[in-house]
Amino acid sequence: MNYKIVLNVLGGLLRFLGLIMVVPLLVAYYYDESLYPFIVAVVVTGLTGIILSLKYKSDEEWKTRDGFAIVSLGWLAAAAFGAIPFVFDGISPLNAFFESMSGFTTTGATVFVDIENHSRSILFWRSMTQWIGGMGIIMLFIAILPKLGVAGRQLFRAEAPGPTEDKLKPRIRETAKILWMVYVVMSLIQVVLLILAKMSVYDAVVHTFTTMACGGFSPYADSVKTFNSPMIEGIIILFMFLAGANFALHYKTLYSNKKSLVNDNEFRFYALIVLFATGILAILLWRDMNYTVFDSLRYAVFQVVSIVTTTGFATVDFNQWSDSARMVLFTVMFIGGSAGSTAGGIKVVRVLLLLKYGRRELFKSVHRKAIKPIKLNGKTVSDDVMKSIIAFVVIYLMIFMFSSGILSILGMDMISSLSASIATLGNIGPGFNLVGPMANYDIIHPIGKLVLITNMWIGRLEVYTVIVMLIE
Repeated sequence: MNYKIVLNVLGGLLRFLGLIMVVPLLVAYYYDESLYPFIVAVVVTGLTGIILSLKYKSDEEWKTRDGFAIVSLGWLAAAAFGAIPFVFDGISPLNAFFESMSGFTTTGATVFVDIENHSRSILFWRSMTQWIGGMGIIMLFIAILPKLGVAGRQLFRAEAPGPTEDKLKPRIRETAKILWMVYVVMSLIQVVLLILAKMSVYDAVVHTFTTMACGGFSPYADSVKTFNSPMIEGIIILFMFLAGANFALHYKTLYSNKKSLVNDNEFRFYALIVLFATGILAILLWRDMNYTVFDSLRYAVFQVVSIVTTTGFATVDFNQWSDSARMVLFTVMFIGGSAGSTAGGIKVVRVLLLLKYGRRELFKSVHRKAIKPIKLNGKTVSDDVMKSIIAFVVIYLMIFMFSSGILSILGMDMISSLSASIATLGNIGPGFNLVGPMANYDIIHPIGKLVLITNMWIGRLEVYTVIVMLIE
């Protein structure tokens, strides 16, 4: 790894992050709140970036591993410097780092005990970190910084979620700009719709930030349950679902082929998962929880979409549901959204391809000489891609089991340990028992918090990016 290259680019990234921090500073000024946390954050982040950029200038050619290191360390740096406003708001450094990492990785796991007691500007920054992290801070950096060339392609490859990258244009910078454009336009539409549904402008903006990012932070301890509005829930369901689909397909649907989304194998499977899980959960809620048919469907569709897209919003304390109902949510926690979306998890396309792989192996056990390629959207998926997917899932599950084991050793019950592990690794947020949707992660042992911070970081960068940086 070339440290000069890495530190120089990280310097540019921190300068950019310092500039972004001016936005919550203006929010604090508007609401007549303390400017000090954000002034310190802007100055410290910006100056650090300037020093790194000037001290470590390099014209050397990038290697692939440099790109992985920049993305991995870039997210760590963003979380570390993004924690500064929280520290000056009275949060301990570890908790501030946890909250910031949860924000930038769009996890939504919180250590805030009394959320409503924090200032509007702090909660705005908390939600904004998710919006920035949703489409990717590195992706935004690529879109704005000119002349990255091949280096930009390496960064894009290291950050792009899913087993393949979607290049909408030959130049990676143009692709990044398009994806961010779609993201911004959809965000603006959601803000308008939420305002029309009688949300305040502030609430509409912060909830849009965390909906489009599939993040789930809310300025209220009771999350979306606070509003008790089927119309607001419906709008959020729609945009969570759209954010959990591939943004490249959104662009193609709008500008080239109107059927790009509905013709995509992964999107159809994603929609099928949502429908099937919603149906099963609604039946279980009606049977076990004595809800009306309407409430059963209302809670089921919201929570299934919220969990499968790894958003983590809640309209009800699903920690109080029956074991069978909670098992439905626990199962979809492992799936996540589509590749190229802002959602976390293993990703729908990997699950789909693994099912196709399993079906092919069963077929070949009967027809030993048959040649049956695995196809996705009419194209043959190479064996190398399949090997990569299988390796990814194995490593993902190993990390899940390892972190669950550590949490259990630290004294957490099994359900809390398992759900906290997958909720952070999959960037979901709420789990069950001690970390349920109306609870928080503050009670976890400091070592456990460090484990979960690592989970969030690794999960957001889809395992390989971090591992490639560390093993060589």
